[in-house]
Amino acid sequence: MTRKEQYEQLIPQIAGLIKDETNLVGILANVSAALHEAFPERFFWVGFYLQENGNMLRLGPFQGSVACYTIPYGKGVCGKAWEEGRTLIVPNVEIYPGHIACSSRSRSEIVIPMYDSQHHFRGVLDIDSTRFDDFSAEDKDGLEYIIQLLMAEIEDLF
Repeated sequence: MTRKEQYEQLIPQIAGLIKDETNLVGILANVSAALHEAFPERFFWVGFYLQENGNMLRLGPFQGSVACYTIPYGKGVCGKAWEEGRTLIVPNVEIYPGHIACSSRSRSEIVIPMYDSQHHFRGVLDIDSTRFDDFSAEDKDGLEYIIQLLMAEIEDLF
């Protein structure tokens, strides 16, 4: 099955998980779990960092090994995706300037910023792989679509 086909199967499942739900932590936990389970050979860490205190990301629901609790604005891949306001794909975190190594197993990473309908930043979806260069344009498109669905459903819960 291609990555595109995997996302085509996953998107309706996630849409069903989040529809009409009001438990923000539960929603983010289930989305993390669904992504982690959909790509178990690729996604060793999947989770959310949520904006707190203006210039800090704080660890939210996730699946995988232990993680960093906070990430400052502009720091690491998550903070840089926030600063730049766009999805970042890092093929090799070992050579990424300022990478925050929460796990020594991480080799590549994708981070998708989360914005509400008023374009207020709310957090990021962070996914790590143990493989170098593991994230493609298909991952970017699929994950950005999932984040759009998610934000449309949960923006009033922040």
